[in-house]
This record gives sequence, structure tokens and C-alpha cells, in this order.
Amino acid sequence: MKVACLLDRLNRMPMVKLLAPFAAGIALAGVYELPLWFLAGAFVCTGIVALLFRSGAAAVAMLLTSGFAAAQLRTPEISVPREVYTLYEVVVEGFPVERERYSVADAAVTAWRDPANGHWHASETRIRLYADSLIRLRDGERIRCRGRVRPFQGGAESYRQLMERRGYAGTLWIGERAILDREEPRGASLHRRAVERLDRLPMAPEARAVVEAMSAGERRGIPAELRTVYSRSGFSHLLAVSGLHTGIVFVVVNALLWWLPLLRRGHLWKNLLAAAAIWLFVAAAGFPPSAIRAAVMCTFLQAALASASEYVGMNALALAAFGMLLWNPNWIGDLSFLLSFLAVAGILLWGVPLCRRCRTRHRWLNAVSDAYVIGLTATLATAPLVSHTFGIVPLAGLVVNPVAILLAGVVVFGGALWMLLPVGWLAPLFGLVTGKAAEAVNFLARATAALPGGTTDYTLEKAPTILLYAVFLLATLAAGCREPKKSLPLRP
Repeated sequence: MKVACLLDRLNRMPMVKLLAPFAAGIALAGVYELPLWFLAGAFVCTGIVALLFRSGAAAVAMLLTSGFAAAQLRTPEISVPREVYTLYEVVVEGFPVERERYSVADAAVTAWRDPANGHWHASETRIRLYADSLIRLRDGERIRCRGRVRPFQGGAESYRQLMERRGYAGTLWIGERAILDREEPRGASLHRRAVERLDRLPMAPEARAVVEAMSAGERRGIPAELRTVYSRSGFSHLLAVSGLHTGIVFVVVNALLWWLPLLRRGHLWKNLLAAAAIWLFVAAAGFPPSAIRAAVMCTFLQAALASASEYVGMNALALAAFGMLLWNPNWIGDLSFLLSFLAVAGILLWGVPLCRRCRTRHRWLNAVSDAYVIGLTATLATAPLVSHTFGIVPLAGLVVNPVAILLAGVVVFGGALWMLLPVGWLAPLFGLVTGKAAEAVNFLARATAALPGGTTDYTLEKAPTILLYAVFLLATLAAGCREPKKSLPLRP
């Protein structure tokens, strides 16, 4: 074991070295608060020292300070009064979820009226909007109503912290009498059009809900019982558009465009069309953070394929994470961001090397073993955080995850292709294929969740969770110190 080997590997991944102190600064900002003038002075001083003396320690301090300052500057600001009864203008964001006695949707408060002087104030604060069952909310509509924004109450403390980190001020309940005016939606977003196209497919309601969740990131129609089943079976990652779904689109699009390089400048068109298809899929899903991260990685990989340059997966992952945290430092505590980052990091650091070691002469066996190893490493990398957050450790999901991923690939590709080309006479075919695949995933999830001992209810405390990831990091660094084996030809 040589430290020089580890340093050589890290030198090939400069974004990993930049991400670590930057993310540490963001994390510290959640515990401490410093004056912005102090942070600005520290950033300038450490930057000058790093440039003049080429000091690595000063560069680390500069990145740490910049992460600290970015987190404090981008802290979500609540610009609406809470526990004050007044007038609001809200815009519904996304499709509402229908419950028995009410419906709920994300919304943004665009303006509110000061009850003291009657003046209107602009706002960009997000809320969870609850409406009486007699009111049918529509995505994109503007509502002027009376009400009271209340802080989040009930539930786990982690949920309230997560919603505040995402910029939500609280909840607003409206009844039929509280509405003063309603304005129809202006235009239609790409996400809304994608979901409306999926609604045209002839499928069972439960299958349609799963197809919409996997293909367009819309989980409004998934029953609570099915959510629990997916959680206990270890398949919950399939219901949110993430790196897995984006990776499926990436692989399938490149496979379908294999013939383009045969034409003049076809390789350029292939890479441009593949990158455009990836971002179009992410836009149709509503730009979830995990899919954005995956799209950035896939774009870098596509560029590397176009230029025949070396592609370092961890460097692209770190670049995607650095850019996303620079845009919104609060994502560092977002559960979906953390789960997505940990899953991909586990696959790149442990899954890919294990797949290479398990290679055989049979391609079909390699495909099966690769799917199993990748699913296993992703599940193990996220298991401590899942146990800490949800109190569940899905054991049986490790065995059946490859089959579920294969079926999910059919659902994602079929749904994405239909969203792109909604040809009416092909609707029965798309509905049959994607619907049956979604029903198969549902059946597999229920069967896995029902297995005795398939799921363990155990909540890992915060300190052991951090310790486990520290051990994982040390083991990864130790593995990076090993010299790669040199292959010597048998013949000169």
C-alpha cells in the first residue's frame, strides 16, 4: 500500500478535492453563524495567501470559507407573516394530491396584504396548500384567498427541518368561502404536458400512478399502502426520478442512435441528440435534484465519448455536486440529494471495481452479476441513512433489486418514448407494455415486502450513522492506496 497511489488518483479528480472543504463549510454554517464581513475578509486573505505562496492549506481554508458564506447568503428567507389572518395570492405548483377530505399541493405565495395598512407586498415564499374536497386545484392556477399561514406542526422534527431547508414557510388551508378570485393557468409547463400525455395511456389506475412516478416524477396517484410496500421492499428509489432513471434513458438513447456515426458528422449529431434527450427527460420530470445531478454526469460522459477523452466518474459526480451546492447550499441536507449522491458514489467506488473482478466469459452472466453488484453497492451505501431516517433496513430487496431495476427500465423507456412521441394509434401498445411492466414491479414489491424477515425495523442513531460513513470513507481511501496490478504480455 502506498499513499502516492492515493494522491495520484486524487490528482485525477480535482473536483473531489474542491468539493470536500466547500461542503464542510456549508455543513458548519448549519451549526455556527459568523458575520459576513468576517467571512469576506477571510476569503480574500486566504485566497491571496493561496495564490502568492501556493499554499494548499490556504486554498482549503478559502473553499471552507466560501462554502460557509454561500450557505449563509442563500438561507431561505420567509417573506410572509405566519399566524396572521390576511389576504394572499398563491400560484399552485404541480399536480395536487387528492385525499379523502382534502387535496394538497405545493404553491408559491406571490403577494400578501399587510392587515395593518392594507399595502400589498411581493413574495416568493413556498407553502403547502391544503384545500377543501369541494375545491379542485389545478396546476399553474392563481388564487386570491383569505387565510393564515401556519408553521409545520406534527410529524418528525427531521421533516420540519427538511421543509424549512427547501424554503417552505408552512401550510395554508383554504375553504370554498375563503377564495375571492381564481385565474386559469397560463400556458402549460413541460412537466404538466408530460403527465397529461401519460394519462392518455389505457392502464389500470395503480399501474398508471407508478408509470407517472417513474417516467415523469409525478407521485400524486400512488396510494399510501403502495408507498409503504415500496419502502419496506427497498424499491422506494424507483418511485422518484433519479440517477437510475436518467441512466436508463442515457443507455437506451445511445443504443438507438448507434447508426448515426455512419453518416457524415453523425457522431456529433449522436452526442448532441443524446445530451438533449437526457435534459428533455429531466425537464419533463420537473427538474428533481437527483436527476439534475445524473444529467450533469451523463452530459460529461457524453462529451468524453465524443472527444475520446478519459472520463473519471467521481470527478464528474463531484463537479455536479459542487455546482448544485453552489446554486443552492441547502441541498446538502436534502434527503433525496444525499441518497442520490451516496448511491452513485458507492457504485463508482465499489460497484464498478467489483463488477470488473466478477467478469466471466459469458455476457449474459456478466449482465446479471453487474446488475446485482450495482444494486447491492447502491443499497449498502444508502442503508445507514435510510435506517436513520425511516427506521427500516430492507434485506430482501438486495436479492430482487436487479429484477425490479430491469422491469423499471421497461417502464421508464416506454413512458419516456410515449411522452416524446404520443402517437394516438400506438397508445394501446404503449399502455399494454408499460402497464404490465408496472404491474410486475408492484407485484414484486408486495411479494418482497411480505417475506418473513425481509425487512428489519431498526433506527440507527446519528452518531453511529456518521461513524459508519467514516469507516466507509477510510476503507475507500485504504483501497485507493493499493497499487494497480500491472499486466505483462506473455510474448514480446
